[in-house]
Amino acid sequence: MSRLSTRPGTRTRTRPGTRTRPPLALALPALLAVAFLLLPLIGILVRTQWGELGTHLTSPGVVEALKLSLFVSLWALALSLLLGVPLAWLLARVEFKGKALVRSLVLLPMVLPPTVGGVALLLGFGRRGLLGPWLEGTFGITLPFHTSGAVVAATFVAMPFLVISLEGALGGLRPSYEETAASLGASPVRVFFTVTLPMVAPGLIAGAALTWARALGEFGATITFAGNLPGTTQTLPLQVYLLLQDKPEAATSVSLLLLAIAMGVLIALRGRWTGTPVAREAAVAPPGPEDPAAPDFGPATNGSAAAGTAGAPLPYDGGHWPLHAVVTGFNELALDAAPGTTIAVVGENGAGKTTLLRALLGLTPRAHAELRLGDTDVTALPPHKRQVAWVPQDGALFPHLTAVANTAYGLRARGVPRAEARREARAWLDRLGVLHLADRRPAQLSGGQAQRVALARALAARPRLLLLDEPLAALDQTTRARVRHTLRTHLAGFGGVCLIVTHDPVEAVSLADRVLVLADGRALQDAPPAEVTRHPRSPWVARMLGRNAWPGTASAEGLALATGGRLVAAEALPEGTRALAIIAPEAVSVHRERPGGSPRNVWPGTVREITSVGSRLRVLIASDEAPDLVAEITPEAAAELGVADGVAVWTSVKATEVTLVSL
Repeated sequence: MSRLSTRPGTRTRTRPGTRTRPPLALALPALLAVAFLLLPLIGILVRTQWGELGTHLTSPGVVEALKLSLFVSLWALALSLLLGVPLAWLLARVEFKGKALVRSLVLLPMVLPPTVGGVALLLGFGRRGLLGPWLEGTFGITLPFHTSGAVVAATFVAMPFLVISLEGALGGLRPSYEETAASLGASPVRVFFTVTLPMVAPGLIAGAALTWARALGEFGATITFAGNLPGTTQTLPLQVYLLLQDKPEAATSVSLLLLAIAMGVLIALRGRWTGTPVAREAAVAPPGPEDPAAPDFGPATNGSAAAGTAGAPLPYDGGHWPLHAVVTGFNELALDAAPGTTIAVVGENGAGKTTLLRALLGLTPRAHAELRLGDTDVTALPPHKRQVAWVPQDGALFPHLTAVANTAYGLRARGVPRAEARREARAWLDRLGVLHLADRRPAQLSGGQAQRVALARALAARPRLLLLDEPLAALDQTTRARVRHTLRTHLAGFGGVCLIVTHDPVEAVSLADRVLVLADGRALQDAPPAEVTRHPRSPWVARMLGRNAWPGTASAEGLALATGGRLVAAEALPEGTRALAIIAPEAVSVHRERPGGSPRNVWPGTVREITSVGSRLRVLIASDEAPDLVAEITPEAAAELGVADGVAVWTSVKATEVTLVSL
């Protein structure tokens, strides 16, 4: 129990879960609605002759009708699954003209009077209908007044429940799961049965249960289209209709049976089958953010020869696949890279980094890539045949599979035998330090652990082009350094090309042979990391690398700043050249008084923010005479100067410490 003190001397007691009392104007109509729905059901319970219930339900006519109802409803469910599941997938995943009309057709039987539906079935499939004469003449199939007609009528009115329920579940399933499965080599049909259906199983089961219950209780369309023939089309609802005329007490007992079945279905669905995709299942959380009980990175621990040593790359097929790509659309650029090249793709949000990866995968209409890997032009190939693996930002681990099954997925999709695929998958998990988690599902993994499993899955798929979208973002600093080392070791022996989208300058510098800087979908710079570090051509990249970056126009003395003022530089560019001034934070001196001596660039300012970076402090200084400036000083220097938020200071930069980069 918690206590909330409102003023001295008084205490207000509150209890968790206290409910707000609903207003009477809403509560009363709601209660009346419940009573309106409940009263007929109570009527059945009250009027049922409980002593005669067994006799009524076991009479030959009722038993025969019950068997026929089960036969018809189960066949209707089977037809609904066969036809409705693909239709639900089409409505949820494919854009096409007339989609709204198709969805209206699906919903129509739910709002159409059942007898009208029966008439429509007669005119479509009856002996004088549009298709009936052909069915009878070609195949000898007569639907009206036959058990098959009852199945068709029940399917017509019940299938919409399956389609609508499953379409909603598919609509809530993130496409990244299916796209990732395709990038691992799984065909669309394999993706559908191994990823899509298992993840929307709650919606499928809910729709199937509702479909079966609706088919079991169908009356109007059945009696209109198939008639009321004992043993042939007389289902349980039709039996109730007949009993009402001669034996109303028996009709009440049979109605109670149908009511119990319907309520049983609804109770089973409540809270268990919600219709939403499986995303995270209840599980015991790991001991900590990165599971302190996890073994350290080191030699393989599974004892298999497939694992090898933790530092040696696992074998590929010995191929080498240079990359050539011309990307058009939102992205406009050309990429050429030799085998074994790693390219870090950087740029601010919206620059087109992820769009570039998706274009290479063939997964986006925003950009198109003419792609050649080695001697093979894969432009016209679907994603699952390109041998291009990727790790999306969210990892997209399949929640219904264990870590080892996730990792082996790409190998199995490419036809590798199960035992061999699992051995190689365990070896990759071992190399990335998560072998002890092999039998856990994604919901039982921390964010960093899940990201390492996703990385192992992509590396195990034997790709010719590897695309990583911020693969280490979810890892802590220590784990990130270790995984970075493992990744660098693997990439050193990789026969293809790897593109890594990152916002981490350490990753860009330590993992990449080249840094590709994007801005508005275009390549602003494509150079080795050392060149990008010394001469960044983008203010955003300069700031990512921890540099001050001031745009302006070259003048006789240095740079005329875009915000006004000037910056003196030792080097010179042709006057009028658009340029960027790069100043390292450690080159900025901070003073409490205006400095004398040689500095030619001196500005007054005010400290706005102080952050700690390792053993040094980064101080953000705002000035009316220059753009914001970041200086890096030691804690001792900060204490000696009395640097704190709001303190007035002076900054100075020597002309020799300014680097001008033409844009």
